Amino acid sequence: MSSPWARAAAAANTYDQAAHAVLPTVYERTTAAALSHQAVNLGQGFPDQEGPQWLLDAAASAITESHIGPPNQYAPGTGLPALREAVAEDMLRRQGVSLDPGTSIMATTGATEGIAATILAFATAGSQVLCFEPHYDSYGACAALAGAELVGVPLTAEDFRPNLDAFAAAISDRTSLVLLNTPHNPTGTVFTAAELEQVVELAHRHGALIMCDEVYEQLILDPEQQHRSILSIPGASDIAVAVSSAGKSFSVTGWKVGWVMGAPALINQVRGVKQFLSFSSGPAFQWAVAQGLRDDQGYLSALRSELTEARDHLSAALDEVGLRPNSPGAGYFLLADISELTDLDDAAFCELLAAQVGVAAIPVSALIIADQFPRNHRLRRLVRFAFCKDRHSISEAAKRLQQRLPEALAAADTSRF
Repeated sequence: MSSPWARAAAAANTYDQAAHAVLPTVYERTTAAALSHQAVNLGQGFPDQEGPQWLLDAAASAITESHIGPPNQYAPGTGLPALREAVAEDMLRRQGVSLDPGTSIMATTGATEGIAATILAFATAGSQVLCFEPHYDSYGACAALAGAELVGVPLTAEDFRPNLDAFAAAISDRTSLVLLNTPHNPTGTVFTAAELEQVVELAHRHGALIMCDEVYEQLILDPEQQHRSILSIPGASDIAVAVSSAGKSFSVTGWKVGWVMGAPALINQVRGVKQFLSFSSGPAFQWAVAQGLRDDQGYLSALRSELTEARDHLSAALDEVGLRPNSPGAGYFLLADISELTDLDDAAFCELLAAQVGVAAIPVSALIIADQFPRNHRLRRLVRFAFCKDRHSISEAAKRLQQRLPEALAAADTSRF
Protein backbone atom coordinates (compact mmCIF):
# COMPACT_ATOMS: atom_id res chain seq x y z
CA MET A 1 0.00 0.00 0.00
CA SER A 2 1.82 3.08 -1.22
CA SER A 3 -0.83 5.67 -0.35
CA PRO A 4 -0.34 7.21 3.11
CA TRP A 5 -4.04 7.00 3.90
CA ALA A 6 -4.17 3.28 3.13
CA ARG A 7 -1.01 2.55 5.13
CA ALA A 8 -2.38 4.43 8.12
CA ALA A 9 -5.77 2.73 7.94
CA ALA A 10 -4.28 -0.75 7.58
CA ALA A 11 -1.92 -0.21 10.50
CA ALA A 12 -4.86 0.85 12.69
CA ASN A 13 -7.09 -2.05 11.59
CA THR A 14 -9.45 0.34 9.80
CA TYR A 15 -8.76 -0.59 6.15
CA ASP A 16 -11.56 -2.30 4.21
CA GLN A 17 -9.62 -4.18 1.54
CA ALA A 18 -12.70 -5.21 -0.45
CA ALA A 19 -14.01 -1.65 -0.69
CA HIS A 20 -10.55 -0.04 -0.80
CA ALA A 21 -11.84 2.42 1.78
CA VAL A 22 -11.27 3.59 5.32
CA LEU A 23 -13.51 2.31 8.10
CA PRO A 24 -14.31 4.45 11.14
CA THR A 25 -12.21 3.66 14.20
CA VAL A 26 -13.29 0.78 16.40
CA TYR A 27 -14.51 3.35 18.93
CA GLU A 28 -16.80 5.03 16.41
CA ARG A 29 -18.05 1.68 15.12
CA THR A 30 -18.84 0.50 18.63
CA THR A 31 -20.71 3.68 19.54
CA ALA A 32 -22.68 3.44 16.28
CA ALA A 33 -23.58 -0.17 17.12
CA ALA A 34 -24.66 0.90 20.61
CA LEU A 35 -26.95 3.56 19.18
CA SER A 36 -28.33 1.22 16.52
CA HIS A 37 -29.22 -1.50 19.04
CA GLN A 38 -30.02 0.80 21.97
CA ALA A 39 -27.21 -0.91 23.84
CA VAL A 40 -25.47 0.32 26.98
CA ASN A 41 -22.23 1.75 25.61
CA LEU A 42 -19.35 0.26 27.59
CA GLY A 43 -17.15 0.49 24.51
CA GLN A 44 -15.94 4.01 23.81
CA GLY A 45 -13.93 5.44 26.70
CA PHE A 46 -15.80 8.61 27.55
CA PRO A 47 -17.51 9.24 30.90
CA ASP A 48 -21.26 9.62 31.32
CA GLN A 49 -20.81 12.54 33.70
CA GLU A 50 -19.58 15.98 32.70
CA GLY A 51 -16.55 17.53 34.36
CA PRO A 52 -16.92 19.52 37.59
CA GLN A 53 -19.14 22.58 37.32
CA TRP A 54 -16.45 24.96 38.55
CA LEU A 55 -14.19 23.81 35.70
CA LEU A 56 -16.95 24.24 33.11
CA ASP A 57 -17.66 27.71 34.53
CA ALA A 58 -13.97 28.63 34.24
CA ALA A 59 -14.00 27.73 30.53
CA ALA A 60 -17.26 29.57 29.93
CA SER A 61 -16.03 32.73 31.61
CA ALA A 62 -12.75 32.59 29.73
CA ILE A 63 -14.65 32.76 26.42
CA THR A 64 -16.16 36.13 27.27
CA GLU A 65 -13.45 37.67 29.43
CA SER A 66 -10.09 39.04 28.36
CA HIS A 67 -7.78 37.78 31.12
CA ILE A 68 -6.14 35.41 28.61
CA GLY A 69 -5.80 37.93 25.80
CA PRO A 70 -8.17 37.58 22.85
CA PRO A 71 -10.09 34.57 24.25
CA ASN A 72 -11.44 33.27 20.95
CA GLN A 73 -8.43 33.78 18.71
CA TYR A 74 -5.31 31.68 18.20
CA ALA A 75 -3.52 30.57 21.32
CA PRO A 76 0.29 30.65 21.12
CA GLY A 77 1.59 27.72 19.11
CA THR A 78 3.12 26.12 22.18
CA GLY A 79 0.03 26.79 24.32
CA LEU A 80 -1.11 29.41 26.82
CA PRO A 81 1.67 30.30 29.28
CA ALA A 82 -0.83 29.71 32.11
CA LEU A 83 -1.33 26.08 31.04
CA ARG A 84 2.36 25.36 30.54
CA GLU A 85 3.16 26.88 33.94
CA ALA A 86 0.43 24.83 35.62
CA VAL A 87 1.71 21.63 33.99
CA ALA A 88 5.23 22.41 35.20
CA GLU A 89 3.99 23.02 38.75
CA ASP A 90 1.98 19.79 38.68
CA MET A 91 4.97 17.72 37.46
CA LEU A 92 7.23 19.16 40.14
CA ARG A 93 4.68 18.59 42.88
CA ARG A 94 3.68 15.01 41.94
CA GLN A 95 6.77 13.64 40.18
CA GLY A 96 9.64 15.77 41.43
CA VAL A 97 10.48 16.64 37.82
CA SER A 98 11.54 20.23 37.09
CA LEU A 99 10.51 21.50 33.64
CA ASP A 100 10.92 24.91 32.07
CA PRO A 101 7.38 25.90 30.97
CA GLY A 102 8.84 28.04 28.20
CA THR A 103 10.94 25.36 26.49
CA SER A 104 10.07 21.92 27.89
CA ILE A 105 6.26 21.87 27.60
CA MET A 106 4.06 22.27 24.53
CA ALA A 107 0.27 22.20 24.45
CA THR A 108 -1.41 19.99 21.85
CA THR A 109 -4.92 19.37 20.60
CA GLY A 110 -5.43 16.45 22.94
CA ALA A 111 -2.96 13.69 23.62
CA THR A 112 -3.84 12.26 20.19
CA GLU A 113 -2.12 15.15 18.44
CA GLY A 114 0.79 14.97 20.85
CA ILE A 115 1.23 11.29 20.05
CA ALA A 116 0.97 11.90 16.30
CA ALA A 117 3.42 14.80 16.31
CA THR A 118 5.93 12.87 18.41
CA ILE A 119 5.83 9.70 16.31
CA LEU A 120 6.07 11.67 13.07
CA ALA A 121 8.99 13.65 14.51
CA PHE A 122 11.00 10.69 15.84
CA ALA A 123 10.13 7.53 13.86
CA THR A 124 12.50 7.34 10.91
CA ALA A 125 11.44 5.85 7.58
CA GLY A 126 12.43 2.20 7.24
CA SER A 127 12.96 1.78 10.98
CA GLN A 128 11.01 -0.19 13.57
CA VAL A 129 8.83 1.35 16.27
CA LEU A 130 8.44 -0.87 19.31
CA CYS A 131 5.39 -1.01 21.58
CA PHE A 132 3.71 -3.30 24.08
CA GLU A 133 0.53 -5.09 23.02
CA PRO A 134 -2.33 -4.29 23.14
CA HIS A 135 -1.82 -0.67 22.14
CA TYR A 136 -3.77 2.51 21.46
CA ASP A 137 -4.74 2.32 17.79
CA SER A 138 -3.22 5.63 16.68
CA TYR A 139 0.29 4.27 17.32
CA GLY A 140 0.15 2.01 14.28
CA ALA A 141 -1.41 4.63 12.03
CA CYS A 142 1.20 7.27 12.88
CA ALA A 143 4.12 4.85 12.57
CA ALA A 144 2.85 3.88 9.11
CA LEU A 145 2.59 7.54 8.09
CA ALA A 146 6.21 7.96 9.16
CA GLY A 147 7.19 5.03 6.94
CA ALA A 148 8.16 2.89 9.93
CA GLU A 149 7.07 -0.60 10.98
CA LEU A 150 5.25 -1.05 14.28
CA VAL A 151 6.46 -4.13 16.20
CA GLY A 152 4.57 -5.38 19.24
CA VAL A 153 5.65 -7.23 22.37
CA PRO A 154 2.63 -8.75 24.18
CA LEU A 155 2.18 -7.92 27.83
CA THR A 156 2.55 -11.09 29.88
CA ALA A 157 -0.62 -13.18 30.03
CA GLU A 158 -2.72 -13.23 33.20
CA ASP A 159 -1.21 -10.20 34.94
CA PHE A 160 -0.48 -8.06 31.85
CA ARG A 161 2.96 -6.99 33.02
CA PRO A 162 5.71 -6.10 30.54
CA ASN A 163 7.83 -9.06 29.48
CA LEU A 164 11.21 -7.36 29.53
CA ASP A 165 13.10 -10.40 28.26
CA ALA A 166 10.89 -10.41 25.17
CA PHE A 167 11.28 -6.64 24.89
CA ALA A 168 15.08 -6.95 25.05
CA ALA A 169 14.94 -9.58 22.30
CA ALA A 170 12.75 -7.35 20.11
CA ILE A 171 14.64 -4.07 20.38
CA SER A 172 17.54 -3.60 17.99
CA ASP A 173 19.60 -0.97 16.25
CA ARG A 174 16.71 -0.75 13.73
CA THR A 175 14.48 0.58 16.50
CA SER A 176 14.13 4.35 16.22
CA LEU A 177 11.35 4.83 18.77
CA VAL A 178 9.87 3.00 21.75
CA LEU A 179 6.21 3.69 22.58
CA LEU A 180 5.28 3.23 26.23
CA ASN A 181 1.88 3.70 27.84
CA THR A 182 1.52 3.83 31.60
CA PRO A 183 -1.00 3.58 33.12
CA HIS A 184 -1.73 1.25 30.23
CA ASN A 185 -4.77 1.32 27.96
CA PRO A 186 -6.54 -1.08 27.87
CA THR A 187 -5.09 -3.32 30.61
CA GLY A 188 -4.82 -0.79 33.46
CA THR A 189 -1.25 -1.94 34.20
CA VAL A 190 0.89 0.63 36.01
CA PHE A 191 4.55 0.17 35.08
CA THR A 192 6.99 0.16 37.98
CA ALA A 193 10.06 2.34 38.21
CA ALA A 194 12.25 -0.77 37.80
CA GLU A 195 10.44 -1.74 34.59
CA LEU A 196 10.79 1.75 33.17
CA GLU A 197 14.47 1.85 34.13
CA GLN A 198 15.13 -1.30 32.11
CA VAL A 199 13.35 0.14 29.06
CA VAL A 200 15.39 3.35 29.33
CA GLU A 201 18.64 1.38 29.60
CA LEU A 202 17.77 -0.70 26.51
CA ALA A 203 16.74 2.38 24.53
CA HIS A 204 20.07 4.02 25.34
CA ARG A 205 21.94 0.89 24.29
CA HIS A 206 20.27 0.86 20.87
CA GLY A 207 20.08 4.60 20.23
CA ALA A 208 16.28 4.76 20.37
CA LEU A 209 14.05 7.56 21.61
CA ILE A 210 11.03 7.00 23.88
CA MET A 211 7.53 8.42 23.89
CA CYS A 212 5.47 7.62 27.00
CA ASP A 213 1.69 8.07 26.81
CA GLU A 214 0.61 8.99 30.36
CA VAL A 215 -2.97 10.19 29.89
CA TYR A 216 -4.35 8.05 32.76
CA GLU A 217 -1.71 9.30 35.20
CA GLN A 218 -4.26 10.86 37.59
CA LEU A 219 -6.51 7.78 37.66
CA ILE A 220 -4.56 5.33 39.84
CA LEU A 221 -7.25 3.22 41.52
CA ASP A 222 -5.17 0.91 43.70
CA PRO A 223 -3.53 2.89 46.54
CA GLU A 224 -0.51 0.59 46.67
CA GLN A 225 0.41 1.51 43.11
CA GLN A 226 2.10 4.73 42.02
CA HIS A 227 2.43 6.35 38.63
CA ARG A 228 6.00 7.14 37.68
CA SER A 229 6.45 9.47 34.73
CA ILE A 230 9.11 8.41 32.27
CA LEU A 231 10.68 11.83 32.88
CA SER A 232 11.35 10.88 36.51
CA ILE A 233 13.47 7.88 35.50
CA PRO A 234 17.27 8.34 35.65
CA GLY A 235 18.78 8.57 32.19
CA ALA A 236 15.49 9.35 30.44
CA SER A 237 15.76 13.13 30.26
CA ASP A 238 17.75 13.25 27.02
CA ILE A 239 15.89 10.51 25.12
CA ALA A 240 12.25 10.61 26.28
CA VAL A 241 9.14 12.73 26.06
CA ALA A 242 5.89 12.24 27.97
CA VAL A 243 2.42 12.93 26.58
CA SER A 244 -0.58 13.66 28.79
CA SER A 245 -3.93 15.45 28.72
CA ALA A 246 -6.85 16.74 30.75
CA GLY A 247 -9.65 14.83 29.03
CA LYS A 248 -9.63 11.68 31.16
CA SER A 249 -8.49 13.38 34.38
CA PHE A 250 -11.27 15.97 34.43
CA SER A 251 -13.97 14.13 32.41
CA VAL A 252 -13.79 16.64 29.54
CA THR A 253 -12.67 14.43 26.66
CA GLY A 254 -14.20 16.78 24.07
CA TRP A 255 -12.03 19.69 25.11
CA LYS A 256 -8.93 18.09 23.55
CA VAL A 257 -6.35 19.76 25.76
CA GLY A 258 -3.10 17.82 25.86
CA TRP A 259 0.61 18.46 26.22
CA VAL A 260 4.04 17.02 25.46
CA MET A 261 6.88 17.35 27.97
CA GLY A 262 10.60 16.73 27.73
CA ALA A 263 14.02 18.19 27.10
CA PRO A 264 13.95 21.47 25.11
CA ALA A 265 15.74 19.96 22.11
CA LEU A 266 13.22 17.11 21.85
CA ILE A 267 10.21 19.40 22.33
CA ASN A 268 11.59 21.67 19.63
CA GLN A 269 11.76 18.71 17.24
CA VAL A 270 8.17 17.70 18.03
CA ARG A 271 7.13 21.30 17.42
CA GLY A 272 8.53 20.97 13.91
CA VAL A 273 5.60 18.66 13.17
CA LYS A 274 2.93 19.85 15.61
CA GLN A 275 2.81 23.45 14.42
CA PHE A 276 1.75 22.22 10.98
CA LEU A 277 -1.05 20.03 12.30
CA SER A 278 -3.53 22.08 14.34
CA PHE A 279 -1.08 24.93 15.12
CA SER A 280 -3.16 25.80 18.22
CA SER A 281 -6.59 25.28 19.70
CA GLY A 282 -8.99 26.04 22.54
CA PRO A 283 -7.46 28.90 24.56
CA ALA A 284 -10.46 29.06 26.90
CA PHE A 285 -10.23 25.33 27.55
CA GLN A 286 -6.49 25.62 28.16
CA TRP A 287 -7.13 28.37 30.69
CA ALA A 288 -9.70 26.30 32.55
CA VAL A 289 -7.45 23.23 32.65
CA ALA A 290 -4.68 25.35 34.14
CA GLN A 291 -7.01 26.25 37.01
CA GLY A 292 -7.87 22.59 37.53
CA LEU A 293 -4.25 21.49 37.62
CA ARG A 294 -3.45 24.12 40.24
CA ASP A 295 -6.41 23.21 42.45
CA ASP A 296 -8.72 20.32 41.56
CA GLN A 297 -10.95 21.14 44.58
CA GLY A 298 -11.09 17.50 45.60
CA TYR A 299 -12.46 16.38 42.25
CA LEU A 300 -9.72 13.89 41.36
CA SER A 301 -9.95 12.06 44.66
CA ALA A 302 -13.72 11.78 44.33
CA LEU A 303 -13.41 10.63 40.72
CA ARG A 304 -10.96 7.89 41.67
CA SER A 305 -13.37 6.65 44.34
CA GLU A 306 -16.26 6.61 41.86
CA LEU A 307 -14.21 4.77 39.26
CA THR A 308 -13.06 2.20 41.81
CA GLU A 309 -16.64 1.51 42.82
CA ALA A 310 -17.74 1.22 39.18
CA ARG A 311 -14.80 -1.07 38.36
CA ASP A 312 -15.64 -3.41 41.22
CA HIS A 313 -19.37 -3.43 40.38
CA LEU A 314 -18.76 -4.27 36.72
CA SER A 315 -16.03 -6.78 37.55
CA ALA A 316 -18.40 -8.73 39.79
CA ALA A 317 -21.10 -8.75 37.11
CA LEU A 318 -18.69 -9.98 34.43
CA ASP A 319 -17.34 -12.68 36.68
CA GLU A 320 -20.86 -13.87 37.54
CA VAL A 321 -21.64 -14.63 33.88
CA GLY A 322 -18.30 -16.32 33.19
CA LEU A 323 -16.48 -13.41 31.59
CA ARG A 324 -13.24 -13.46 33.54
CA PRO A 325 -12.10 -9.86 34.14
CA ASN A 326 -8.60 -8.69 34.97
CA SER A 327 -7.77 -6.43 37.92
CA PRO A 328 -6.74 -3.05 36.46
CA GLY A 329 -4.78 -0.80 38.77
CA ALA A 330 -5.71 2.38 36.91
CA GLY A 331 -7.73 3.92 34.12
CA TYR A 332 -11.15 3.32 32.62
CA PHE A 333 -11.22 -0.30 31.44
CA LEU A 334 -11.64 -3.95 32.35
CA LEU A 335 -10.51 -6.77 30.06
CA ALA A 336 -12.71 -9.88 30.09
CA ASP A 337 -11.58 -13.26 28.79
CA ILE A 338 -14.37 -14.91 26.77
CA SER A 339 -12.64 -18.30 26.40
CA GLU A 340 -14.76 -20.14 28.96
CA LEU A 341 -18.02 -19.10 27.32
CA THR A 342 -17.62 -19.35 23.59
CA ASP A 343 -15.51 -20.30 20.57
CA LEU A 344 -16.38 -16.99 18.93
CA ASP A 345 -13.47 -14.61 18.47
CA ASP A 346 -13.64 -11.27 20.24
CA ALA A 347 -14.95 -9.29 17.26
CA ALA A 348 -17.82 -11.71 16.65
CA PHE A 349 -18.58 -11.82 20.36
CA CYS A 350 -18.81 -8.01 20.52
CA GLU A 351 -21.13 -8.03 17.50
CA LEU A 352 -23.42 -10.49 19.25
CA LEU A 353 -23.11 -8.61 22.54
CA ALA A 354 -24.39 -5.34 21.06
CA ALA A 355 -27.12 -6.83 18.87
CA GLN A 356 -28.48 -9.61 21.13
CA VAL A 357 -27.56 -8.58 24.67
CA GLY A 358 -27.71 -4.81 24.43
CA VAL A 359 -24.23 -4.08 25.75
CA ALA A 360 -21.47 -2.60 23.58
CA ALA A 361 -17.77 -3.38 24.13
CA ILE A 362 -14.47 -3.24 22.22
CA PRO A 363 -12.70 -6.33 20.81
CA VAL A 364 -9.06 -6.23 21.87
CA SER A 365 -8.03 -7.61 18.47
CA ALA A 366 -8.68 -4.08 17.16
CA LEU A 367 -5.88 -2.88 19.46
CA ILE A 368 -3.11 -5.23 18.32
CA ILE A 369 -0.98 -5.73 15.23
CA ALA A 370 -3.45 -8.20 13.81
CA ASP A 371 -1.21 -10.13 11.43
CA GLN A 372 1.30 -10.86 14.20
CA PHE A 373 -1.14 -12.98 16.22
CA PRO A 374 -3.03 -16.16 15.18
CA ARG A 375 -6.79 -16.32 15.60
CA ASN A 376 -6.53 -18.43 18.76
CA HIS A 377 -4.02 -16.13 20.50
CA ARG A 378 -5.15 -14.92 23.92
CA LEU A 379 -5.16 -11.30 22.76
CA ARG A 380 -7.94 -12.27 20.34
CA ARG A 381 -10.04 -13.72 23.17
CA LEU A 382 -10.32 -10.51 25.19
CA VAL A 383 -13.01 -7.84 25.27
CA ARG A 384 -12.60 -4.33 26.69
CA PHE A 385 -15.40 -2.91 28.86
CA ALA A 386 -15.35 0.75 29.97
CA PHE A 387 -16.42 1.36 33.57
CA CYS A 388 -16.20 5.17 33.39
CA LYS A 389 -19.99 5.23 33.38
CA ASP A 390 -22.70 6.19 35.85
CA ARG A 391 -24.17 3.72 38.33
CA HIS A 392 -27.37 3.26 36.31
CA SER A 393 -25.46 2.34 33.14
CA ILE A 394 -23.27 -0.18 34.96
CA SER A 395 -26.29 -1.73 36.70
CA GLU A 396 -28.30 -1.94 33.49
CA ALA A 397 -25.39 -3.54 31.66
CA ALA A 398 -24.97 -6.06 34.48
CA LYS A 399 -28.67 -6.95 34.36
CA ARG A 400 -28.64 -7.45 30.60
CA LEU A 401 -25.53 -9.63 30.76
CA GLN A 402 -27.10 -11.82 33.42
CA GLN A 403 -30.48 -12.10 31.75
CA ARG A 404 -29.62 -12.21 28.04
CA LEU A 405 -26.06 -13.44 27.48
CA PRO A 406 -26.59 -17.18 28.13
CA GLU A 407 -29.55 -17.34 25.74
CA ALA A 408 -27.77 -15.26 23.09
CA LEU A 409 -24.73 -17.55 23.17
CA ALA A 410 -26.88 -20.69 23.05
CA ALA A 411 -28.67 -19.41 19.96
CA ALA A 412 -25.57 -18.05 18.22
CA ASP A 413 -24.87 -19.42 14.75
CA THR A 414 -21.10 -19.65 15.03
CA SER A 415 -20.83 -20.74 11.39
CA ARG A 416 -21.64 -17.25 10.17
CA PHE A 417 -18.60 -15.93 11.97
